[in-house]
Amino acid sequence: MAGLLSKERIVARPGFNRWLVPPASVAIHLCIGSVYAWSIYNPALVKALGVVTSAAGDWSIRDVVWVFTVAIVFLGLSAAFAGKWLEEVGPRKVGVVAALCWGGGYLVGGLGILLHRLWLVYLGYGVIGGCGLGLGYVSPVSTLIRWFPDRRGMATGMAIMGFGGGAMIGAPLKEFLIRHFYRAPEYLGPVDAVHLVTQGGKRFAEVAGTLREVVVVGARDLAGMIQPGPEGVYLVGTGSVGVAETFFALGLLYAVVMLAAAFSYRIPPPGWKPEGWIPLDHDQAARKMITREHVHIDQALKTPQFYQLWLILCLNVTAGIGVLGVAKTMMTEIFGTTLPHVVDGAFAATYVMMISVFNMTGRFFWASVSDYLGRKRTFALFFVLGIVLYLSIPWCARGVSANPSVVWLVYFYAATMLIFTMYGGGFSTIPAYLADVFGTKFVGGIHGRILTAWSTAGVLGPLAITSFRERSLHRAIEALAAKVDPEAFRRAFGAGIDQLDLLVRQKTVTVAKLMEIAPAGTPDPTSGLYNTTMFLMAGLLAVAFVVNALMRPVDPRHHLREED
Repeated sequence: MAGLLSKERIVARPGFNRWLVPPASVAIHLCIGSVYAWSIYNPALVKALGVVTSAAGDWSIRDVVWVFTVAIVFLGLSAAFAGKWLEEVGPRKVGVVAALCWGGGYLVGGLGILLHRLWLVYLGYGVIGGCGLGLGYVSPVSTLIRWFPDRRGMATGMAIMGFGGGAMIGAPLKEFLIRHFYRAPEYLGPVDAVHLVTQGGKRFAEVAGTLREVVVVGARDLAGMIQPGPEGVYLVGTGSVGVAETFFALGLLYAVVMLAAAFSYRIPPPGWKPEGWIPLDHDQAARKMITREHVHIDQALKTPQFYQLWLILCLNVTAGIGVLGVAKTMMTEIFGTTLPHVVDGAFAATYVMMISVFNMTGRFFWASVSDYLGRKRTFALFFVLGIVLYLSIPWCARGVSANPSVVWLVYFYAATMLIFTMYGGGFSTIPAYLADVFGTKFVGGIHGRILTAWSTAGVLGPLAITSFRERSLHRAIEALAAKVDPEAFRRAFGAGIDQLDLLVRQKTVTVAKLMEIAPAGTPDPTSGLYNTTMFLMAGLLAVAFVVNALMRPVDPRHHLREED
């Protein structure tokens, strides 16, 4: 088995067609890239017990977004380890381990959802699956750079394009499986036909002589249901949102596809060059800041350029990854209340899929463009355009709240899609940027270590967007509750307004339910929950622009000497 997975076993024979390598790389990245469709799971996971709406014991949006965060953290940490290991053992062995971790992580995570044990979801999908992400991510990159020294940007674009496109396939597949495995909970009847009791902020109804916890679905909750159902009272703990079964099915599927792709890897023999390829002359290379020298993995850590590139990647990813983690939820909250006839669950799922399409397209497009513009100019363009686009999102949110028109949705859609082309383009261009600055000999290991920036961003992005959203949500609920008639509040929730905090914690009181009893003409604050976060993201990109502008070639004292 060791021989079957060894690096020597996969050295290409003379006459091998290098264009046979990209399909295997894309296949692995399509599987692990489905992590970008994580937001598809959010609406179901936050009501795993209540099924039709969140019950008191259900996980919060912050709980489930952090599963995605943990996966990204372990992606970066495992990539930092795998980069150097990859140089030693080759991409086949790394790809096989990635397949077992990613597929196995799904299975463990599915068990956690089935048992409603959040720590098992973190361990399975987050830790084990995250390691599979990191190993699978780095396995093809350095391989393709060596196969395509004449088109570094295009090569990394091909490798990483699949990662951006994983959600394009994964989003509709996950939606289909969730709906297929969904089972509605037991329906007790309309609200006025069921005697409800409020205890400790929770709602209960008498079933067969016993008080059982229930959830109440109002008119504004219908759009969030996985499958259509009537308004009224549903029994908690019955039915299934279908996510656990989806995890089991996808875990097996991804493991099989990734194993087949890993065994298709080939690496070029030492000294191989494309037929007829002539490297850039000294002046051409200097204009694009492309070095002909090489810097060792460990020596790269002693250069300021490594930390500049680390910070550039970290800030660019932080600005985008938080939005990716809550994409479906954000679309629904900003436009679902103002344009409910347009933005429903199916529309939001399609939005996630289109993010993947533009993310994938941007990875190939911008990486290829960087072969002509140069990597430094390409990143400068990312940051300037990104600042403008992030600042336009609060403008759209305010606009649609004041004047519910599809025009605002079009603006928002276009802005976010452009953002995600550049988000993906940053990932696919950074390996070529590293090869330009540090040389190609150790680019796989250096790339693995630079991906720790992704781990950091995987914490900062979701932390920022969920924290600021929760603060905005809490302020919005307090403001709405102050406008509601106290007696109407008591009739709706079975408790006084003095118990607001408890009722919010138990998910009995929400913005949607308060809007049902708010005075006529009260504006719905949901569309503005993400404004503060967008201003922060624009600021991060401004810092990244300055850091990139200060990039200079590596000092010659760090170059690998011929005798080394």
